[in-house]
Amino acid sequence: MYQVLIADDHPLFREAIARVIDDGFPGSTLLEASDLDTALAVAGRHDDLDLVLLDLNMPGMQGLGGLVRLRNLFPTLPAVIVSAEEEKRVILQTITYGAVGFITKSTPRKQMIQALEQVLAGSIYLPADIIRAGSGAGEESTAARREPEDLSDVLATLTRKQLQVFERMSRGDSNKVIAYQLNIAESTVKAHVSAILRKLGATNRVQAILSAGDIDFAAYLRAPKVPER
Repeated sequence: MYQVLIADDHPLFREAIARVIDDGFPGSTLLEASDLDTALAVAGRHDDLDLVLLDLNMPGMQGLGGLVRLRNLFPTLPAVIVSAEEEKRVILQTITYGAVGFITKSTPRKQMIQALEQVLAGSIYLPADIIRAGSGAGEESTAARREPEDLSDVLATLTRKQLQVFERMSRGDSNKVIAYQLNIAESTVKAHVSAILRKLGATNRVQAILSAGDIDFAAYLRAPKVPER
């Protein structure tokens, strides 16, 4: 199904991740690297890679510098950080620097498969507790810094369908999943997402998710809404 590069300096963890991928995505081709330079070389030889799983602390990474090198060399290759790091600031910085997801090494197998499914479907994955906690990375957007009353004003301008899409976005659902749940076309979901980002002043999906915080979507969905167009 997919071609995935597992880049981690611990052989036992590479083996564990390989088992997770075999379970969740049977038939996938797995490549391995134990340091950043090897990972970059492998990526250079395989332009059909679907995903790279990158350890934040393996040799050559130099913190987030390794992620920046990877993104500069292969800007279209989705990279997910898989790390024991659990500090919110670091996790959010990896997304700021171009990762499409962050999975902690303590994540249960089933949840890890779901996270990879989400990323491979084109969405960004963050741990649920990070999404609930909101932003704090220091590079947050205008959307993430909004005061509660400002956010309420923005939410009041969203149509009912946009609110439903935003609610599911905040849970980390992909456009494909949202389209299925709401019984609408995926292209329609994309249009709603674009409108939501514009109204929030967010430049990407992660910023929108972070701005959601603890919104009571049920309360907004009960209120009279802007007519659908």
